[in-house]
Parts: sequence; C-alpha cells; structure tokens
Amino acid sequence: LPFGAPNTERRTTKLASKSVLEQKEQIVEGIKAKISAASSIVLVDYKGLTVAQDTEMRKKFRESGVDYQVLKNRLVKIAFNELGYTQFDEALNGPTAVAFGSTDIAAPAKIAVDSVKAYNKMAVKCGYVDGTFLNEDGVKELAAIPSREVLLAKMLGSMLAPISKLAYVLDAIKEQKGGATEAAAE
Repeated sequence: LPFGAPNTERRTTKLASKSVLEQKEQIVEGIKAKISAASSIVLVDYKGLTVAQDTEMRKKFRESGVDYQVLKNRLVKIAFNELGYTQFDEALNGPTAVAFGSTDIAAPAKIAVDSVKAYNKMAVKCGYVDGTFLNEDGVKELAAIPSREVLLAKMLGSMLAPISKLAYVLDAIKEQKGGATEAAAE
C-alpha cells in the first residue's frame, strides 16, 4: 500500500473480530443460562465413538429430556467461571460434550455411565447437581439412584402395602365366616 493510503483490510479484520467476540459472548450467555436452568450437568469425553454410537446416545439423551451438546471448552470454562464454579477448569480439556438435565436429576448421569459401559470408548469427566460439583465417582453414584418413576412406584407400593394386607385379612375373615354359614345351612 502506498504511504497514507487507507488500510481497509485491517478495518475489516477488526470489525470481523468484534463480531466474532460478540457471537462468543452470546454463546457464553446461552451456556450460562443452560447451567443456571439445569438441575444436573454431566461432562463427557466422547472420543472414540462411532457416528452410529453417538447418534444412539444422543437419541437416549433426547428421549430423557436431556440437552446434549458438544461445546467449546474455553466457552464452557468462561461460563462456569462467571457463575463462580472453577472446579470444572481441569476437566475442560480434550473432546468434551455437556449433558444438561432439567427434569430428572439422575438422567444425564445414568445415560452417560450406561454409554461408557456399553461402548468402552468414552469417559465421564465430572458433573454438577444443584450447585454442587461432582467428580467422576460422584457422577457414578448419581447414576445408581433409581429414576423418579421407580422411586414413586416404591413409595406408592409401601403406602399401599398395609391397605392390601388389611383387605386380605378382611377377605379371609369373610371366607371363614362364609364357610361356617354354609356348613350350618347343610
């Protein structure tokens, strides 16, 4: 460029980088919103999965109401740090996918741990439940908790057990008295 000529290339680069920064800021805000709305989060190293395995795992997450995404480590780290969580910094290296659970707290952990067992190629990095950081072992413990439906069924069963026992006893008494009346009638 001749001396004194405007350098439009440099201006374009500055404008482009400013718009890229704005996009990244929006992505970080979106991640922060998902973290804040999630009741549980699991970070997974998905390295080694085939496309078919990844598709199957994504389907399981989707069916359970879990938002599963591959996100840039740097942006996830910024989002967690801005929310005051620095425990995730070490885990945010290498391939990372994030599963955000909102309805069933244990669903992201269960699917991730089951997928690790099924595929033997991926690994659970860490997790988060209602503001508490979980290491890999904590995520595995969370995965061992029965689902909400199973817990509700067990609770209902334990509540109905005394009533069903009472009904059985009353039925036995009725049959016993009914048997005595039939014998007297003969």
